Amino acid sequence: MIALEKTRNLADIKIIKDEFLNLKKMKKKVIFLVGPTACGKSEIAAKLAQRINAEIISCDSMQVYKGMPILSNHPPKDLQKKVTHHLVGHVLPTQNYDVAKFRREAVSKIRQITKKDKIPILVGGTGFYFKVILDGIFSFPYRNKSIRERLYQKAKESGNEALYKELQEVDPLCAQKIHPNDLKRVIRALEVYRLSGIPLSVWQKKAKGIIDDYEVKIFGLLRTKSELYKRIKQRIEQMFKAGIVNEVKSLLRLQLSDTAKQALGIKEIADYLEGKYSLTDAKRMLILNTKRLVKKQMVWFKKDQRIKWIKIKSRQKDEEVVKEILKKI
Repeated sequence: MIALEKTRNLADIKIIKDEFLNLKKMKKKVIFLVGPTACGKSEIAAKLAQRINAEIISCDSMQVYKGMPILSNHPPKDLQKKVTHHLVGHVLPTQNYDVAKFRREAVSKIRQITKKDKIPILVGGTGFYFKVILDGIFSFPYRNKSIRERLYQKAKESGNEALYKELQEVDPLCAQKIHPNDLKRVIRALEVYRLSGIPLSVWQKKAKGIIDDYEVKIFGLLRTKSELYKRIKQRIEQMFKAGIVNEVKSLLRLQLSDTAKQALGIKEIADYLEGKYSLTDAKRMLILNTKRLVKKQMVWFKKDQRIKWIKIKSRQKDEEVVKEILKKI
C-alpha cells in the first residue's frame, strides 16, 4: 500500500514537472544585457545577437533622441547594419520622453520581435528603464492641479516635513521609500491618495512587468574600476575628435525638452562655449561626471540579485565574453 502511494506521489510530481517544463518551453526568451557606461555593451550585444538570431532594443534614456549620436553614444552605424536596433534616435530632442513612454514602446517591440521567432536583447545602462520593463510601472492616470497647488502651498507655509508626516499617516509603506525632502514624489503620493482614497503603495502592487510572461535572462558586464575609467577617458577623447562640440552647438539652437537637456555633456560643452571652461577643463569635467554616473549606475544594478555578472578580464576579446554568455543562456 505504501509502495502504491509512493508511486502515485511520484506520478503526480512527474505530471507537475512536465507541466512546468512545457510552460517554460512555451515562454519566449528575452535577454537583458546591462552595465555601466563604457563597459562594452553595444559591441558584445551585437556579436551575441548575430549568434542567436536576435534584435536589439536600446534600454537607454538618451539614445532615443535624434541629433545626439555622439553625446548619447548611439551604437556605431556598422553595428546597426549588421543587427536590427530599436528605440535608437527616433525622438526629437525638443520632445519630452519619459519612462512610461519607453516602457510602452519597449514592450511593443518585444512582442513584435518574439512573434518573428527572434530573441529581443535589451541593452543599456539606465537602471530604472531596465526595472520598469521587468517589474512594471505604477500607472495611476489621474492628476489634479488644484490639489497639487494646495499641497505645494502647504509645504511653503509649514515645510516639507508637514507633508511627509501626512504621507506617513495615510501611506506608511510609501513613506518608507521616499526621502522627506523629495517634495515632488511626496506630493504625487498624497495627490493619488486624495483622488482615489487608496494609498499609492497599493496602486504600485498592481504594476505588471514582463518577468512572468517570458523566460528572462539578465546579464551584467563588469570591468575593474581602473579598466573602466581608462575606457571612459578613451571614449571621451574620441567623442571630441568625432565632433561633440559641433553637435552640442546644433542642439543648443533648439528648444530642448527637459529630458533631453539631461544628456551628459551638454552642460560641460555649453560652459566651454560660453567661456567658463577651457576645452581641456570641459573634457576633464565630462570625464569626472561620467565616472559619477557610473557609480550611480552600479549602485542601482548591484541591488538587483537577478543579474548574473560577467567579469571581463583585461584584453579579453568580445567573442570570449559572448561565448561565456551563451553557456549561461
